[in-house]
Amino acid sequence: MNFTHLHTHTEYSLLDGSNKIKEYIARVKELGMDSAAITDHGVMFGVIDFYKEAKAEGINPIIGCEVYVAPNSRFDRESRGAGDDRYYHLVLLAENNKGYQNLMKIVSKGFVEGFYYKPRVDKEVLRMYHEGIIALSACLAGEVQKYLTRGMYEEAKKAALEYEEIFGKGNFFLEIQDHGIPAQKTVNQQQLILSQDTGIPLVATNDVHYTYAEDAEPHDILLCLQTGKKLTDADRMRYEGGQYYVKSYEEMAQLFPYALEALENTNQIAKRCHVEIEFGVTKLPKYDVPDGYTAWEYLNKLCREGLERKYPNPEPYLVERLEYELGVIKEMGYIDYFLIVWDFIRYARENGIMVGPGRGSAAGSIVAYTLDITKLDPMKYQLLFERFLNPERVSMPDIDIDFCFERRQEVIDYVVRKYGKERVVQIVTFGTLAARGVIRDVGRVMDLPYAMVDSIAKMIPNELNITIDKAITKSKELRTAYEEDAQVKKLIDMAKRLEGLPRHTSMHAAGVVISQKNVDEYVPLSRASDGSITTQFTMTTLEELGLLKMDVRIVR
Repeated sequence: MNFTHLHTHTEYSLLDGSNKIKEYIARVKELGMDSAAITDHGVMFGVIDFYKEAKAEGINPIIGCEVYVAPNSRFDRESRGAGDDRYYHLVLLAENNKGYQNLMKIVSKGFVEGFYYKPRVDKEVLRMYHEGIIALSACLAGEVQKYLTRGMYEEAKKAALEYEEIFGKGNFFLEIQDHGIPAQKTVNQQQLILSQDTGIPLVATNDVHYTYAEDAEPHDILLCLQTGKKLTDADRMRYEGGQYYVKSYEEMAQLFPYALEALENTNQIAKRCHVEIEFGVTKLPKYDVPDGYTAWEYLNKLCREGLERKYPNPEPYLVERLEYELGVIKEMGYIDYFLIVWDFIRYARENGIMVGPGRGSAAGSIVAYTLDITKLDPMKYQLLFERFLNPERVSMPDIDIDFCFERRQEVIDYVVRKYGKERVVQIVTFGTLAARGVIRDVGRVMDLPYAMVDSIAKMIPNELNITIDKAITKSKELRTAYEEDAQVKKLIDMAKRLEGLPRHTSMHAAGVVISQKNVDEYVPLSRASDGSITTQFTMTTLEELGLLKMDVRIVR
């Protein structure tokens, strides 16, 4: 017999999940499972990393999200649910590519339209984008379970039937969980009755927040980081009982001997869920060329005019080099890319906005030079075009462009006006719990003496990409403290389990994505702390997905 985890939080349920994707997939494989889901809280930050890791290990990746559903409208900024609830939980899983598209839309709406404490959606959004999605009623914070907890059986039944009506028969499941919480046992018995009463099938899940049973303690520390508490604080958020790990089929069967069908349903759902994500196919926007030209003709015209300007009466070898580069650009499908970059640099210069000379491998391109994208003559310095664009190595061209600090936003505003605000979005980046910082954070939560924690943190060499393990091998002082002082060992062991987890999101200082269609057709959207909309995927992921990202950097 087998079981599939369908309710799983990874490291991307920020400061709430410590279940690292690599470890999660390795554990699932070790337990003999062939599928696994990702259902982070309200976000899809980790789905591409998860998808790639699962595929690499021969595991079927089930893409999902545990969304927050507003009791009424997502536009409401008041709580008016049963018992004054701000939101309910609901697990959504993409059954197919259409479901994946719809899931991105749903999650984006939560941030763009429904954000109030959390990114909330409502039943109108669920109806709009229900196709290709399987829904589970979630944990005790789900709407059905909340009503059952309050003894409101008829309201629970009505809510369950409404979700079934939204997603379609066979696409909504009543979710049962058992982490040793008394309320769950009561609610599970009620859900058995509700399932018989309505014909809505049951599914058993474990609300995974960390990988192994022994991760309960470092995870507890992570919750304290999230809430600004110490372990010794009486009144703080806890996940009691240590049961929120990746369990085996046998462990799940011991919990639900009365509902083995609910375990089997996890496999039935897993068999239905297949999403194929496309990598490396460019999704460039089209540049709007003047009447009478194709994009290819217009790029040639601009380059030939630029060649005459830069090299009056150009030698044949210059014309030959230009034609060679243009041929590669056409073959690789980047005609519009060069026109788009040329256009916004032209706009900046015409409006007196300071533009840098262009950095990086783009300086090796005579096309970039004739278009005034770069200011350095590649022929004079014998720079190689192939370092920038090479037909043998399919990767997006990357031009780093510096703009004046005070007026960079004007350039972005121009791009937004030209392509539409739904197609131009700034890019997310993640801050992580790095070696020194995580030791300080864990020490604070454990309420250890500041001087002691400070001295341990300072033993970590101040190097790029240093890890605690590397530091222990490099620093004899740190190694001795770790081996000889039990308190230091505990501090470092806890810090190591949390090291590398994403801590918060922010907006990338330079990255902007410009897309062929609305960005949320390809990527889920999020909201930065200042309220501006960003992608949920990082710069490198966007590039892998074939999206055009611009490095619009700042010079002071």
